[in-house]
Amino acid sequence: MTKQKDTTKKIQFFSEETRRLYQLYGDPPTLKISGVPMHRHVRMTPLQDTETKIKAAVPKGKVLDTCTGLGYTAIYSSRIPQVRQVITVERDPNVLEMARINPYSKELFGNGRIEINNGDTLEVIRSFNDHEFDTIIHDPPTFSIAPDLYTLKFHQQLFRVLKKGGRLWHYAPEPGKMIMQQGSKLKERILKQLKEVGFINVRLDENSSGIIAEK
Repeated sequence: MTKQKDTTKKIQFFSEETRRLYQLYGDPPTLKISGVPMHRHVRMTPLQDTETKIKAAVPKGKVLDTCTGLGYTAIYSSRIPQVRQVITVERDPNVLEMARINPYSKELFGNGRIEINNGDTLEVIRSFNDHEFDTIIHDPPTFSIAPDLYTLKFHQQLFRVLKKGGRLWHYAPEPGKMIMQQGSKLKERILKQLKEVGFINVRLDENSSGIIAEK
């Protein structure tokens, strides 16, 4: 077990195309992009972090996982009996390469209930039908890396492709971490926009570091 941990911590590469450093850090690992971790990994492991998201999202039917990352969300969702299919989207081939290297992501590439879409979520989501998904899990990278995934226009697309009665889990930064321009907190902006596009029962879920909403 110790050997696995030491080995995993050394897996990294720099992409000239994106100008970013990609690292697998810890065991089980989180993905770090230019030093920014994609999971909570200090007070809990990345897999425990994923479990809290899945518990909050309560996925069922056809699930949209907007940002694949290392694939933990897609994997854990696909294991739930009520889930029929998981469509997961990842635009960065470097991230998918890290997932292929990561032993904890192996199931992502051999599970018939998971469909990986290598494309830009901003574009891919427009190809989906209205009311296509029973559950959406939107766990984007931090705002500094992917600001377009926090916009009102993208939230409108999330609302469009979710079925009536469906459930959204949306990542929200922990208090005080992300402050927008003019002093407006990102979390407050997300809450406001989700309500504005039509989501109901919008509420914080501190345990999963997310926001839950329904259509």
